[in-house]
Amino acid sequence: MSLLFFLPRKFTITSVISIKFSGSNGQKIKKTMSLLHDGLPLTGYQFTRVSSDNGKNEATIPIDIKVTLKELKLALAKEMGVDHPFKPYSMNRGHLTKYLPKSQEELPKRSMQESYIEAIIPLSQDRALQEKYTTFLGSVRVGRLVEDMDIFTVIVAQKHIVNPRVPKGTNFPQTLVTVLVDRIEFTEYMPKPNKDIKIAGHVSWSSKSTLEVTVWLEQFDDGQWNRITRALFLLAARDPTNSYASLVNSIEPANEREKIILSGGDDRKKRRLDIGSKHVSKHVPPPDEQKVLHDLYIKTTDPSDISMSTRILPPHCVWMQSTKVSNVILAQPEHRNLHNTVFGGFIMRQATELSWIASYMFCKYRPRTRSMSDIQFKSPIAVNSLIQMHATVVYSRKNFIQTIVFAQVYNPLSGLTSTTNAFHFTLEAPDIVPEVIPQTYYEAMLYVDGRRHFQKDLKETQGAGFYRSHSKL
Repeated sequence: MSLLFFLPRKFTITSVISIKFSGSNGQKIKKTMSLLHDGLPLTGYQFTRVSSDNGKNEATIPIDIKVTLKELKLALAKEMGVDHPFKPYSMNRGHLTKYLPKSQEELPKRSMQESYIEAIIPLSQDRALQEKYTTFLGSVRVGRLVEDMDIFTVIVAQKHIVNPRVPKGTNFPQTLVTVLVDRIEFTEYMPKPNKDIKIAGHVSWSSKSTLEVTVWLEQFDDGQWNRITRALFLLAARDPTNSYASLVNSIEPANEREKIILSGGDDRKKRRLDIGSKHVSKHVPPPDEQKVLHDLYIKTTDPSDISMSTRILPPHCVWMQSTKVSNVILAQPEHRNLHNTVFGGFIMRQATELSWIASYMFCKYRPRTRSMSDIQFKSPIAVNSLIQMHATVVYSRKNFIQTIVFAQVYNPLSGLTSTTNAFHFTLEAPDIVPEVIPQTYYEAMLYVDGRRHFQKDLKETQGAGFYRSHSKL
């Protein structure tokens, strides 16, 4: 269970401009907290305000958020020392290495509330922005929202890290990279492209060099804040040249609620390690999954053929190989991150939309993306790379579709490819969809892996009655 629902019922608003820490000589060091706006909830991280003491429902009043996501992006680029426009070489950040901490004890402990940020995506005011976020059906492009959440997690993580060794006016020394997206869930609410969207988040767990960031999106509509999605990202802090791990501030919970969230982060770490150790690439599927595959094989053989060499496709079934959809993308400078490699959010957006296309072609209905999980970022992608993306429907059940998308970098000179990313999606169609049937052993392993992801997502998805409504699947 994601702990994003264990949120306090009320919060107070205050203004936080700076915070003081003690240096090694006992002298007070004033460290300005960047990327802040005037409203910082001190006991918060909730999605909406609730009834106040006078009984008035404060959810009917939009929170006055004074900063946009675009402004936060520009502030982050400035603090990283990124120049514009694009230059075909990476800036030299090696001189910032001297400011990195030698031990975690040098860094002040941080509470979750100190990393909390919220910003607005001003769709109601910016017509050009509306065009970028609107689908042909008049809804909001899920891929755009995923892209926004990716860069926002870096902003949150950067705000969490406070290093007294860094002089005022010096660029932020660490390099922050997305390692894994644990989970992104979408509710039943359909966001509108002409209303503002609030994005908010905070650091929810940390180790010596990694940070888990919780992010959620809401839209104010019909007098209340409607939750759109929630997500868990795992980021790694690296040295200025992105060569080795760098230390980050540990978390000291400010209240009981933060203790609960922090312990949930430890549980999620164990679950991630457990999933990795039991992957089909490392262990033979257990007997129950072997039986599932054997039943599929028997189902697709001709009983009159004693050689069992003839495969037949049962009614309302589709061979897995026929569901594969691919594209090739030439990465451009506009798709870069702060380190002159391809922005991970851009890859996520492309994978999200390709997954939807594959599912649409498979079931002939326009599906809804319900969740994304275990998104892996194995290696950075250089700007000007040829990126091949392959989406395959690997499992289906009732009206649900499980897809996997692989991103590969292709070298046209050598003809070699390297897989850099893997994405798992669960989508929902409005009616029963065909059953996916594997033919090869490789496809059978994709089927097993997709079935595992679907069952896990089904159990973990909360909100909108999703699990309660489909618990018998």
